[in-house]
Amino acid sequence: MSPPVENQQTQQTQPPPLTPAMIQRVKEGLSAARDRRVRYAVENARNNLEAIAKGDCDQRVSPRVRRFILRSFIHLLFPVGIENPEHIPTQPALLAANHLNHIDPLLILAEVPGRPYYYTPADARTLYNNWWKRRILGWAGGVIPLERRWKEEKAVIEAAQSGREDLADLATAIEEDVPSNSGLGTMRQVERAVQAIFARGDGILIFPEGRLGEVEGELQLPLARGGMMYALRAGVPIVPVALIGTHDLYFRKPLTLRFGEPLHFPQSHRPKPGEVQKAMETLQEALIKLLPNNYQEPNQPKPLRHWLNCLLL
Repeated sequence: MSPPVENQQTQQTQPPPLTPAMIQRVKEGLSAARDRRVRYAVENARNNLEAIAKGDCDQRVSPRVRRFILRSFIHLLFPVGIENPEHIPTQPALLAANHLNHIDPLLILAEVPGRPYYYTPADARTLYNNWWKRRILGWAGGVIPLERRWKEEKAVIEAAQSGREDLADLATAIEEDVPSNSGLGTMRQVERAVQAIFARGDGILIFPEGRLGEVEGELQLPLARGGMMYALRAGVPIVPVALIGTHDLYFRKPLTLRFGEPLHFPQSHRPKPGEVQKAMETLQEALIKLLPNNYQEPNQPKPLRHWLNCLLL
């Protein structure tokens, strides 16, 4: 059963309490937003999106190569269990998973077939904030960068407006240098590219919570609508995926991917609010059913814990 609308809005808009670690993350995010190398990488990715939208070939690595590299990397670090593999799609689809760690998209892409070839919308600064990420993603492709303000940045702005003078300069810098969201033109470009991706037989991987979860087995609500709109307009199935065990990583920790039955909805080029809401509620219920009710962390040593949890920050 879905939570009341007013509770959903409260969960969505309430800023997190500010800590020194969060303020440090905001400063790092601001530095990335100002970095010309990050901006250059985002611009190249946008050019890739435009090529896709026009029906041209975009820069991406071979599906077999991407899957081989990711599987080799993931399986070196973790034993991975796949549940309900018969639900893994072989045709264009939208994969919708819960989100516990930055490694989640790599884990899913390592375990699904190379075709359909999945593209993943993700935060632009998180994608390109390190030189090795820029190099790998520039070579591999397959990402759709989204420019947006982080919840920590919104919290800094709200705190400054509420009288935190020590955060005033930081809040001003965020408002000047960090986009509040992708502009209308960019969002239309993303929409055209996504529909072209589906039309040519490929798929999209999304994390509809829109942020990292804090507890295994719990879904962060409300779910974001964007990915649902893409699927309804294209008429492709939505496949729920539960990630289990990725919140706290360490070397050789068992991880699980649990696939749910594909969800089918009538195609609608202009989905009505009621259609979108029904699809979101159906996906929400499907994800909750897939998640464990009483997850227990394995009782074992946790080697490389800090390194693995911070690897993709």
